[in-house]
Amino acid sequence: MRDGLTSSPADEANGPAKTGTVLPPDAPDDVPATTDGGRAPAQGAGPAVQRRTADRDFREVLGRGLAGVRTSLVNVAMFSFFINVLVLAVPIYLFSISDRVLTSRSIDTLIMLSLIVAGAIFIHTLLDTIRRYMLTRIAVEVETKLGAPVLSAAAKASQNGSSREFQILGDLQQLRAFLTGPVILTMLDTPVAPIYLAAVFLIHPDLGWIVASTGALLLAIAILNQRLTAVAFSRANAYGTRANLQADAIARNAQVLNAMGMVPEAVQIWGRETAESLRAQIVAQDRNVLMTGISKFVRLMTQVAILGWGAWLSIEGTLTGGMIIAASIVGSRALAPIEGTIEGWRNFIQARLAYARIKSLLQTSPLNFDRLRLPRPQGRVTVERLLYVPPPTKKVILNGISFQLSPGESLAIVGSSGTGKSTLARMLVGSIYPTAGSIRLDMMDLRNWDARQFGESVGYLPQDVQLFPGSIKANIARMREDITDAMVFEAAELADIHEMVSQFSQGYETQIAMDGSPLSGGQKQRLGLARAFFGDPRLVVLDEPNANLDTAGELALAKALVRAKARGITVVAITQRPSLLRHVDKIMILKDGSVQSIGKRDDIIPILMGQAGNGRPGEPATIG
Repeated sequence: MRDGLTSSPADEANGPAKTGTVLPPDAPDDVPATTDGGRAPAQGAGPAVQRRTADRDFREVLGRGLAGVRTSLVNVAMFSFFINVLVLAVPIYLFSISDRVLTSRSIDTLIMLSLIVAGAIFIHTLLDTIRRYMLTRIAVEVETKLGAPVLSAAAKASQNGSSREFQILGDLQQLRAFLTGPVILTMLDTPVAPIYLAAVFLIHPDLGWIVASTGALLLAIAILNQRLTAVAFSRANAYGTRANLQADAIARNAQVLNAMGMVPEAVQIWGRETAESLRAQIVAQDRNVLMTGISKFVRLMTQVAILGWGAWLSIEGTLTGGMIIAASIVGSRALAPIEGTIEGWRNFIQARLAYARIKSLLQTSPLNFDRLRLPRPQGRVTVERLLYVPPPTKKVILNGISFQLSPGESLAIVGSSGTGKSTLARMLVGSIYPTAGSIRLDMMDLRNWDARQFGESVGYLPQDVQLFPGSIKANIARMREDITDAMVFEAAELADIHEMVSQFSQGYETQIAMDGSPLSGGQKQRLGLARAFFGDPRLVVLDEPNANLDTAGELALAKALVRAKARGITVVAITQRPSLLRHVDKIMILKDGSVQSIGKRDDIIPILMGQAGNGRPGEPATIG
């Protein structure tokens, strides 16, 4: 069996490493190395060339990636076969004592039989222990192989804002629990049942037919149990997933819920989903318990039938007392795996559904498609006739959006709330794809860029800035470990946050908690701005970058835009404040999802001022 602890999840997600940049023999030793064997670029030369970590064919993980797991399971099944064959030593021992030792009164025979059975039991226990060790490591290897691909595929599938796919990580844990639980051991014992049945037939055909008919009846009960519980268990899992999503939403919005007294309503929504899940689970479990009870009754009555009919045959002189005892034990062992499978059918169904969801996620992931790694982009953005109609509302959010930006140009997008500005921003960074039309970076459609390379070439600051638990340095560096301190400082300088970071007692090593503390809303936004500019990207999209900024933050943002233009970085900024408009080259006004006006800054600002002048006295000076 392959040791599942020798490879990291990230390595399994990556697949076999591709050849990276090869150093010339005379390369200096002080050049920092990248993860692919190459050298990190010089400061300001862009991000290092990375091994592809997100574009592997995840379907191979389910095939070649789990080949070792399947081989290990075959080995466990072989161990199970010999373990169950060794169990026959006990009934044979009882038969021999009853019919030979007690009649012959031979102490030597008793000692030899006892030693042989003790050895068989020792080997049986040893093999069973090894089998359980193997299953534990198989479960670890499954999670090691699938963990990183599942998380990567879930992150890609959840880019539209839904976190449903992340629930599949729970499916992975459920699959691991099944592999280490007792149900799979019982199911692995089932193939040995014919051997036990043959042993009963050797004792007497009548007893063999009793066991065989009972086995067929238990098999029919198992099939009926599957049909009665499959739909109910699926329904319970579906509602349970929805309840978990509601719980996640409550956790993310706990402050708002408490501040506005919305906790009872939120709990009520979660309670409805949980109640439906529990209701379906009760129906399924009741049916499963009923089938388990019937199967147990049938098996126990089979034991009575074997003992009763065996006694009749013994009276007739056909069987001995030892044969009756041996037939009862062997018959029970033949039927126990079937009964155990029926009792643990729920766990098997849940594990099978969990694997089906994992398989579906990996096979349908867009990350399956390998993309050619293109030359470093210059930052030319071309948007052609964008149309976006998100399902299932069928409401047009964007309609006929077209514009073009040269490398180093900056564009401000303004408009009233609900006109599709944030949707357009997410499209520009590839988070969502348009229903029709295209967005191109250096003439290549965003869909055809290598995902890792595109991410390194783009910066994005969303409206709701979320930071990872870790240091300020790690958050600026996009949690990468193959970077230099100079690259972090360069991004901080470009975003003009070095002075802000210096005010913390631990500077760039200041730890950020899950909720973003100790940073304020404005500080998180400025830190997100530095993260967007990290690695010298060619396109940066800023969604309301000054929404939480004070005067100092506004000045820092203005400096960042100036420096970005000097570096040839194309910037698209969505804003409602006119102060940012002085630092862009072009302005586009969106209205009802369409372009109302687009042109140079000096041509569009008078139009905006005319619109703002039509507002009511005392209104804040915002655009749209």
